[in-house]
Amino acid sequence: MSILPPGSTLGILGGGQLGRYMAMSAQSKGYRVAVLDPQEDAPAHMVANLKLVGPYDDPESLRQLADCCDAITFEFENVPASSLEPFAAKGLAIRPGPKALASCQDRILEKTLINHCGIETAPWKPIHQAQDLAKALAELGGEGILKTSRSGYDGKGQARVKTLDDAQAAFAKFGSVACVLEGLVPFALECSVLAARDTDGHCETYPVCENAHQDHILDVTICPAAVSESSARAMRSRTALLAQELDYVGHLAVEFFVLPGGEVLVNEIAPRPHNSGHLTIDTALHSQFEQHVRCVLGWPVLPYESIQTAAAMANLLGDLWDHGEPHWERLGEFPDVRLHLYGKAKARPGRKMGHLTAWAESPLAAERLVRDARAALGSAA
Repeated sequence: MSILPPGSTLGILGGGQLGRYMAMSAQSKGYRVAVLDPQEDAPAHMVANLKLVGPYDDPESLRQLADCCDAITFEFENVPASSLEPFAAKGLAIRPGPKALASCQDRILEKTLINHCGIETAPWKPIHQAQDLAKALAELGGEGILKTSRSGYDGKGQARVKTLDDAQAAFAKFGSVACVLEGLVPFALECSVLAARDTDGHCETYPVCENAHQDHILDVTICPAAVSESSARAMRSRTALLAQELDYVGHLAVEFFVLPGGEVLVNEIAPRPHNSGHLTIDTALHSQFEQHVRCVLGWPVLPYESIQTAAAMANLLGDLWDHGEPHWERLGEFPDVRLHLYGKAKARPGRKMGHLTAWAESPLAAERLVRDARAALGSAA
């Protein structure tokens, strides 16, 4: 295992809240951080030692980043794979590697890889042209969810379709780009597994998280999830297997559907720290961001231990600012709730502005705390 010493520079492609937490974690260990993001006021730019403002495919910006860093990582999977080429040419450590990025930014490649590992997903069909829709829809029971193969997140680039006309209209709306059509599955829960894998191939997973969504955006996470031990073991083992298949180095999350009988299906892979893992900042011995940075810089992964009985996280979306600044002073009534804001200048509906975390004796009690605290922030006096 080759460890980059403190004083080295970690380069981060992407300056959102995930990049911000990566940067702060690296700096706490004595590393410098350089961030490339198109936005001047990106959250990670506020804490970076060096900020570069430019598109992810801008040759000059990429050259500057490659010249100043000793390792490179990315905070979201829609960075163009070609953006990694200048770093590969200089022989820099790219973690996670190009295979993980290429596989996880394309749903067709991702689902093919998952199924190749013998791991089940919801039934799906690739859609390359409008003529593929009729046969795929018939084979999947006449309805499903059409998703763009690339660039979708938080419900963007996807549509529920119940007829061929629905599917054709959605495909045209998406620009007739490659898509996947997923069959509907009667899941009981949505869960995620957080995992970190180091350069020696050692993988650690966190207890399974249970996720609730609102308008396709993660709303609340609780941990541990209300699943059987066998379902939890299945999810954690599948996550480790996928990390091995991707030759993964860094932190990732795998999202699952849990069926009423306890069977599990992989939904998708996030090759980065994950929104559901934010609760590890306050309630785990080592946060997902510390684990990611350690692995990327060559340090061994650490046991992923929770230091609280149960935890919950609630997202704070821009909608909370609809009637002015939230009532932050009311958090004084919730001493076991922690506030995290990402430093984003403008609030808008659906934009992730921050989150709350809490811990309690049970997941449901922790969930009540973050929901009540969030409600208090926006309620009238």
